Amino acid sequence: MTNEQPVRVRLDLAYQGTAFAGWARQPGLRTVEGALEDGLGQILRGEPPRLTVAGRTDAGVHARGQVAHVDLPRAAWDAMPGRSDRTPGDALVARLGGVLPGDVVVHRATPAPEGFDARFSALYRSYTFRIVDDPALRDPLRREWVLWNRKTLDADAMHDALQPLLGVRDFAAFCKPRPGATTIRELQHLSWERATDGPDAGLVVAHVRADAFCHNMVRALVGASVAVGEGRRPVSWPAQVLAARRRDAGAGVVPPHGLVLEAVTYPPDGELAARAERVRAVRMDEDVWDAATEGAPEARRS
Repeated sequence: MTNEQPVRVRLDLAYQGTAFAGWARQPGLRTVEGALEDGLGQILRGEPPRLTVAGRTDAGVHARGQVAHVDLPRAAWDAMPGRSDRTPGDALVARLGGVLPGDVVVHRATPAPEGFDARFSALYRSYTFRIVDDPALRDPLRREWVLWNRKTLDADAMHDALQPLLGVRDFAAFCKPRPGATTIRELQHLSWERATDGPDAGLVVAHVRADAFCHNMVRALVGASVAVGEGRRPVSWPAQVLAARRRDAGAGVVPPHGLVLEAVTYPPDGELAARAERVRAVRMDEDVWDAATEGAPEARRS
């Protein structure tokens, strides 16, 4: 690598989405991307660099394991430690900690392997969704990341109802329509359980994993699950909605604050470039749509 070539830096970060209007930068709104890019610009003393993120989260959605990448000038990266003996990555994390707001934290900054793309190299994204349905467990200290449901939920019925949706499916019935964008996704895992121990004890918790998610997909799947869990719909109903390939009023989109992006998983380093090339070809239609609607509120997606 020559001195003129930029350094692609992988950023591992977390944020509380409550006070953000989603990930994507939008004029006049506070966003995670805007805060992080502006923080990088402040450190670099120049135009804020552009970030690429693994998954753009909606307003109010949180992240514990978000991943992004940024291309920095080699000279700026090498100079990051100043006179300290820290690595450039450790120095960047420390300096970002001094300029970012308290509800977004960069945990690690490392040179990315060859071929790494935070979005297109990802194998899958993993989310959780937490619901409390017992008044005795309703805790005001966690109200910003746990959804309150007034009716008791049958977690086993919710789990059984969503198993037929696993695999490569057209999730048009669970996605907000977007011109030119595909709604075909591979839902790799979706489980519901009533946690029996740990900090989530007593909560109804979903674990969701897919190669990618279309707009509102996770929150619509949770909405359908709740309809089953409350007994308003039979266990067979979510599969019927999926087969119909159209939105059903009974599968309402739940509020965002119970949703947390927990992790993004990538293939071994030697497979990153090939993975990115394959996924980029499939997702080009979404990139065209995103470019056409840059900055629009509906461009935010989970």
